[in-house]
Amino acid sequence: MNRRDFLITGLASPAALQRAAAQRINHFLPKSDTHYRQVESYVEDVPVPQYRWASEKAYEAFRDIKYGVRLHWGLYSIKGDPKESWPFLNMSFPERQRYQQLYKTWNPQGFNADEWTDLFAAGGMKMFAFTSKHHDGFSMYHTRTRVRQRTDWTAPGGPRMEPCDLAYSIAETPFRRDVVKELCDAARKRNIKIDLYFSHPDWYDADFRPYIYHPLQTPSSNILTRDFATAKQRLGDLMVTVPDPTPEEVDRMVARHRAQLSELLTQYGPIDMVCLDMWFGPKIWPRIRETVLRLRELQPDVMLRARGIGNYGDYYTPEGFVPGRKENTDTPWFVIYPLGTSFSYEPISQNYKGAPWIVRNLVDSVAKGGNFMVGIGPDGQGRFHPTAISQLKEVGEWLKVNGTGIYSSRGREGEFWAEGADLRFTRTKDNRTVYAFSLKWPGDKMLIRTVKPANGSTIRMLGTAEPLKWSVSADGLEVQLPPGMQDESRRPCRFAWGFEIRQDLA
Repeated sequence: MNRRDFLITGLASPAALQRAAAQRINHFLPKSDTHYRQVESYVEDVPVPQYRWASEKAYEAFRDIKYGVRLHWGLYSIKGDPKESWPFLNMSFPERQRYQQLYKTWNPQGFNADEWTDLFAAGGMKMFAFTSKHHDGFSMYHTRTRVRQRTDWTAPGGPRMEPCDLAYSIAETPFRRDVVKELCDAARKRNIKIDLYFSHPDWYDADFRPYIYHPLQTPSSNILTRDFATAKQRLGDLMVTVPDPTPEEVDRMVARHRAQLSELLTQYGPIDMVCLDMWFGPKIWPRIRETVLRLRELQPDVMLRARGIGNYGDYYTPEGFVPGRKENTDTPWFVIYPLGTSFSYEPISQNYKGAPWIVRNLVDSVAKGGNFMVGIGPDGQGRFHPTAISQLKEVGEWLKVNGTGIYSSRGREGEFWAEGADLRFTRTKDNRTVYAFSLKWPGDKMLIRTVKPANGSTIRMLGTAEPLKWSVSADGLEVQLPPGMQDESRRPCRFAWGFEIRQDLA
């Protein structure tokens, strides 16, 4: 049995699952993936022989999720900036110094992990991704690691590196509570899967220079990072040149990076996914590979996002778009797309894209064989915008009606995932039932050309019990919609409508 056969039948022994996992000859990132292109020159396409991806069981569970939420929350939320920590690169030196002191004021009294996860459950989300550490280097959990060197941005004579000894984490704030722990505990009570985001680069820790637009660049930046030109463009006159890291500093960086990732996989129980972000460079890659091998030992079934580690990753994330068609790879994927203008807190109500937008992108992603993750962020007090809450709950109501055709479904083979601009399809794992989703109201009848119903089968609209009249002609399957449903108030849902069809496999 090969891997594709398993996905169609849904029936396999544990031994067959292991054989399928070992035969992932089509496990590669698309050449068009932006983040793959950043590392393809130095991360080998074929992993070293001792490496193993997560098991087939873990891959199946990942593909079953379909819908989740991505949460960006950190010091940048105090300022209410919807661009996460990226504005740090464009701050003046005094502004950077003030930003790095914000942790002393972090005290979000509105944060309640149970309220957050209740919202996710009401919204129909099966997983959450949370920023344990973004690029600014602030850890949103109780790390035992220590930063030994940072930048004094307002030092006399200009910015300079200085020794320090702190975790630069939430444990050193007035709040003190471990947000990652509270969220993991609350999610497990609601059977919500856990994805912990972690940034490879760290702009606070000077040992991490010059990787990924670090404000401290070095004479060897171009050799070390392969993105020095972009760093110069982003940083401009705010870029500070300091000596290359010493071997001791490199050792310290690698050790802290590895220790923090290890903490996330040992302090919080089983973790379903680790959402790695960005990358380092060619010189450091062999040591990062060792870290990846270590993570796999700690939790063999954790799904690793591919950013920075190429085809060692278990899944990848098209960002801010849904792929135009099914990808020619068996590597699973999860679209990440902000509901507002970016992934952190959006203060302007009108900038939220709306429940119909989420539903359309969710259906489109799932039909193509992927998952969809919507991005939101709380404010500095730990509260989500009322508009975001309302829109997420609207999607939850839609999923109560249509979730049968979304969760644990699979894409149809080949190009049969769609007909035209407004008709999408999913199927059950055994391929016996197809779900047709009309992204606009079809009127009094709907024509489907690529599905042949089984003789005597019942076709119904999800959310209703009454069977629909249908017939097959040379043009295809024609499904009649009753006159009463032409009244919007009498339909089972809004935004998109799902139809369950038992298909003829002969």
